[in-house]
Amino acid sequence: MASVKPRVKVPKSASAGEVITIKTLISHPMESGQRKDSDGNPIPRQIINKFTCEFNGQVVFSCDIEPAVSANPYLEFTAKVNEAGTFKFTWVDDDGSVYTEEKEIALN
Repeated sequence: MASVKPRVKVPKSASAGEVITIKTLISHPMESGQRKDSDGNPIPRQIINKFTCEFNGQVVFSCDIEPAVSANPYLEFTAKVNEAGTFKFTWVDDDGSVYTEEKEIALN
């Protein structure tokens, strides 16, 4: 499989109480398990099946991802920032692999 690469866009700073937009994308083929190879054998499913975003250890966004999602899933959501801290992003693959990325945000 091609290398899996998570990418995250979080503002470097925000005002206390500001709602910010977070954008994530992970490079992943998201094989649904519905296709067959050139010999007619089913290609095993391998998708990112769970995504979680935590801020200073508290979950702010989480979702289960199903096979209908396209390759390189892109997620955009908002979060309210009341203090400086670190966002931790986690993607879980069907094969048990876990990919993480962290971004810090400061208060203005």
